Amino acid sequence: MKIEINKLSPEKVDMGFLKRVASKTCKVLSRACRGKKEISIVLVDDAKIKSLNKKYLKKNRVTDVLAFDYGEIIICLPQARRQAKTLGNSLKKELGILLVHGILHLAGYNDETKQDFITMNKIQDKILLKLKNI
Repeated sequence: MKIEINKLSPEKVDMGFLKRVASKTCKVLSRACRGKKEISIVLVDDAKIKSLNKKYLKKNRVTDVLAFDYGEIIICLPQARRQAKTLGNSLKKELGILLVHGILHLAGYNDETKQDFITMNKIQDKILLKLKNI
């Protein structure tokens, strides 16, 4: 699977780490990711993700991650940094969590209902445990 990363934000990010997370997550979810030939990861600022969230989900607010069926995952770096600080995570760890979450959406998982949210988080936690040493 081809993994492409575009950084539209000036913040420094370990691109190799993101590629490893995406690659290993897709291996863990091999059946669910089958048919996806490419994942595009785009790192953006608050204004860009707010604009995309409003346009596609009709939510006029900043969010942490958006995933689109055609294989694109948009991560908001400033939001990831804020969440990392609030949760006591490193930015690297928070970006890994958001990327796994986005890939789960690409694989067909949903977190719209409370039960779907719980199910998706359980799967996300299992994947993150498998990725612990990357």
